[in-house]
Amino acid sequence: MKKDRWFLRALALLSITAVLSMTVSLAAEPGTDKDPLVTLSYLNETFMDNILQKVDQKIAARNSQIAQQLGGQTGGTASGTAASFTVVTLTKGQTLTGGIGCEVMLRVGTASCVSPSSPGLIDETSAGTLNNGGALVQNHLYMMTIEGRGVKATAATTKLLVRGDYTIA
Repeated sequence: MKKDRWFLRALALLSITAVLSMTVSLAAEPGTDKDPLVTLSYLNETFMDNILQKVDQKIAARNSQIAQQLGGQTGGTASGTAASFTVVTLTKGQTLTGGIGCEVMLRVGTASCVSPSSPGLIDETSAGTLNNGGALVQNHLYMMTIEGRGVKATAATTKLLVRGDYTIA
């Protein structure tokens, strides 16, 4: 009778072990049609190449879009609108007149404020004002808050960073 129990216990243990191992092997399936197994070589050779090509295409498209936006806004233009700062080069005697909200920064040369009344330009760097005929300080940011304000070049070559609507006369 004891020998039969030993045999039944071994058979029950073997059955439980077989059921558990089958469950684990079915649950640990490497991939399915909906969730396939991906290898490292696929990621390195195929997937990354596709991603890099798409990134290159997006960068090229964005670069051409930026080039088109900046095409007519480089130095020497008679008028323009700059959403970001643009370098504008003036020769002695030329005047850049800005629209309301236009910002300028003197980078090279010298320039003076042109204004029919006070205040002329708002010096955002020092939180002051600059009246008609006042000299601009290099690397200070100035804003035109009233129509008809501008900057007149007093050096042979004057370079300004400009953001906003402006005309050059």
